[in-house]
Amino acid sequence: MRQLDAVTLKQLKALKSIYNAGTISGAAEDLGLTSPAVHNQIRTLEDCLGCSLLERGRNGLFNLTPEGSALLSGYEAAFASLEKAVHQIESLKRGLSGTVILGVVSTGKYFAPGIVARMKALFPDIEVVLEVGNRDAIIAALETGRIDLAIMGRPPRQPVVTAYPIGDHPHLLIAPPDHRLVTGADVAADEIFREHFLLRERGSGTRILTMRFLDQSGEGIPFEYSEMNSNETIKQAVIAGLGIALISYHTIIEELKSGRLAAIRAEHLPIIRQWYVLHRSDQTLSGAMATILSCIRSKAEEFLHIEDLSLLLNGKGKIQGG
Repeated sequence: MRQLDAVTLKQLKALKSIYNAGTISGAAEDLGLTSPAVHNQIRTLEDCLGCSLLERGRNGLFNLTPEGSALLSGYEAAFASLEKAVHQIESLKRGLSGTVILGVVSTGKYFAPGIVARMKALFPDIEVVLEVGNRDAIIAALETGRIDLAIMGRPPRQPVVTAYPIGDHPHLLIAPPDHRLVTGADVAADEIFREHFLLRERGSGTRILTMRFLDQSGEGIPFEYSEMNSNETIKQAVIAGLGIALISYHTIIEELKSGRLAAIRAEHLPIIRQWYVLHRSDQTLSGAMATILSCIRSKAEEFLHIEDLSLLLNGKGKIQGG
């Protein structure tokens, strides 16, 4: 296939123009060239391939030989592929095409699929791949570059990231609705510490926040606890009466609305943290990454259901008792 090394797009374009116009002079006018220049391109092309590509018909116009027809069909198919590639390049440059891997801490899995679905509707040529894990797992994925963007609570110290707050991330102390601490009024810390606590596994951001809350509220008061490796398990355990738990509001919206769970009121509750979307600071954003990042930032309130929170909080910022 060494012949292909000498074939140029200009030669192939000249062949197509002669076929369309029927004459070399007509093709020259179409291409903005002289007739001898067009004739030379075709002669060079025929010499390269070792066959005639054009023949005169009875009407004096040029027609394609079988070899010329085969070559023109190949050129048109190749040109269509090149046109598609150019369009894809333009889409990539404008951030309307590509792949973005979005890492989300496990607490965010309750709203993250909605983000992916919305991105798919808005940007059908951008593939957003969702990866869910606990805080340590998402940070490790950022460090290795396995994910492009991340949604989490407190940004990590390492790797160094550029983080954008996108909305409130409340945490509530929950219990069954008939629990003794669900009184509609603040309860004392010593009452809370008489309960059995259900904690997430080590490496979870929710566990870190829970331990900080207990240290702040109890000032060293000992407490009993069990570890569980998912928010769903903790929710079901609380509903069953196995203990109480500090948990993200976003994981229990439906249970609060249905009355299957209730919030315990106390000093420092609810804890209002922030959600962030972030990326490594040393990372150069692709067009698709910049597009998805911008969209998440602009539509975060819609994704996070902040309007639902306002229905559950009273004027003092406390969860209304059951």
